[in-house]
Amino acid sequence: QGKLKSTALYINDVIVSNSRGFKPSAGTGFDKIIDWPLTLFEGQNIIKVVATSEDGVEVSDIRVINVDRTSEVISSTRTDYALLFAINEYDEWDDLSNPVFDVQTIKQELETSYGFKTEVVINATQADIMEKLREYVTKSYEKDDQLFIFFAGHGQFDEVFSEGYLVGADSKLIDPGKTSYIAHSTLRNIVNNIPSNHIFISLDACFGGTFDPMLAKTGSRGVRADYNDITRSEFIARRLRYKTRQYVTSGGKEYVADGIPGSHSPYARKFLQALRGYGGQDKILTLQEIRGYLSNLKMEPHAGEFGDNEPGSDFVFVAR
Repeated sequence: QGKLKSTALYINDVIVSNSRGFKPSAGTGFDKIIDWPLTLFEGQNIIKVVATSEDGVEVSDIRVINVDRTSEVISSTRTDYALLFAINEYDEWDDLSNPVFDVQTIKQELETSYGFKTEVVINATQADIMEKLREYVTKSYEKDDQLFIFFAGHGQFDEVFSEGYLVGADSKLIDPGKTSYIAHSTLRNIVNNIPSNHIFISLDACFGGTFDPMLAKTGSRGVRADYNDITRSEFIARRLRYKTRQYVTSGGKEYVADGIPGSHSPYARKFLQALRGYGGQDKILTLQEIRGYLSNLKMEPHAGEFGDNEPGSDFVFVAR
């Protein structure tokens, strides 16, 4: 109850400041203002204030503040975008049952669990697809923004041209010159020129693996154990250190299944399982983990890199 002589403040048992001679605040004569700028650490911060009176009586109080700067990083410095194409209805090709259902379900999961800003384009023609991609080339992106592109629909491969294609809603069934399709080489170049540093593209279409002209399949670029001792924010920062241009497809140079109507394609089911695993305990889903979910599909997925991808790059889905 005596006059205040000194105070000391500790964070996690380490003294960070002390002071004397505080002026009384508005209110009773025993109230004091203690105004210190503090830097809190990520994780648990045990804050202890020790006050000593002129009579030598010491009292203390403890508060615990938990800090997760991952959410700050996500909200203030990075936006995750998703551009999702789904084609069920075709002018000349056979209609499909599941692409729209697959994409709408993936959209919901990305928005509610990962905070993505999503856009869905349904039953797009060749011109619609090209126009939408052009729009994303002209957008502005912050340094750590990510863009996920997903396509579900028909695909084709031409042995003469050694080229794979996406099939638009209005693509011709018989088109020797392939002028009504979108060549994978064209898609690679356009997506590579989108000015987002981190792009991941997934194709759930027949012959999707020929997005890589050599059908190259990359392995993992390291294991998660490398980062066991760092914070989530540091882990995310390291994964986004390098420019990302990576892809995964539902198959290689082959036809893939549409699946039972209303039950998702086999590829989409596994992709959703990956999203709904939320990256495990740390709630960070990486490309390596996604490939793990897809690895036991009957039609073997293909994964790799394209364009200006840098070694060590990644794309992260950070669960809320």
